[in-house]
Amino acid sequence: MDFIAFLEQENVRKIIYVLLVILLASFLVLFIKKAFNKIIQSNEQKYKARKATNILGYIFVAIAVIYIYSEQLGAIGIALGVAGAGITFALQEVIVSFAGWLFIVFTNKIEIGQRLKIVDIKGDVIDIGVLSTSIMEIGDWVKGDLYNGRITLIPNSFVFKEKIQNYSAEYPFLWDEITVPVSHNSDYNLARKIFNEILLEVCSDYAVKSQKKWNELNNKYKVENAEVNPMVHMSFDENWIIFTLRYVVDYKKRRSTKDLISTRILEELKKHENAVEVASSALRVFLMNKGQD
Repeated sequence: MDFIAFLEQENVRKIIYVLLVILLASFLVLFIKKAFNKIIQSNEQKYKARKATNILGYIFVAIAVIYIYSEQLGAIGIALGVAGAGITFALQEVIVSFAGWLFIVFTNKIEIGQRLKIVDIKGDVIDIGVLSTSIMEIGDWVKGDLYNGRITLIPNSFVFKEKIQNYSAEYPFLWDEITVPVSHNSDYNLARKIFNEILLEVCSDYAVKSQKKWNELNNKYKVENAEVNPMVHMSFDENWIIFTLRYVVDYKKRRSTKDLISTRILEELKKHENAVEVASSALRVFLMNKGQD
């Protein structure tokens, strides 16, 4: 009888109702997520659907708790009003992070899969939570734009506090360069022709796609008409002739594209090794010593 009387107490009943609501919401969220996994094929859409389901689950629980404790909201409101200043000060970072999440969600300035640099952290966004954003880092002790395996959580307050560099928003391409020095006795016209042909072979598709994206960017922002086609520039000094190969590349394929271009350069120069000679400091020292002998 004592146990039944305990259960009949108003506060106990309300706590049981809240627990039942949380349990029901958990089952519903789990069921909906499983249904989405079967219906939706795209991983990105699955992620967004799961996030939306979680948020709706939280809202459902919050509304149910407010309804269950509706008679006591007046007293709770007075208590919160008295403690509000202290709570706001203590949780200011949490509040700003939540505001940052709202900014991210409603502006779409930052999305899953985009590559960002925030202060000294660079990587791809793999999750956007209510309070923090998860970044799969690239670089650091790993050279090039490759993952290093470290996941960093950044409070969402960074959108108001830090400089954000986005590699893949409206224009998901980067300009990159390769410098090739050749000796003074090389056929520089032939070298320029070889480098131009290689860039067109490897990067022409990127140039076409990036031009379309740049035109869209030009309609949205005040930017000049940039040259996205591959270019070869030549300069020289007392040591050697220097060719700078400039091209546009997908932001995720910068290193692999540089590897492909470099491989093609070596292959083509090997066919013309008597006409075009790649310069090096060691070669110059050897030739100078040979001349002194």
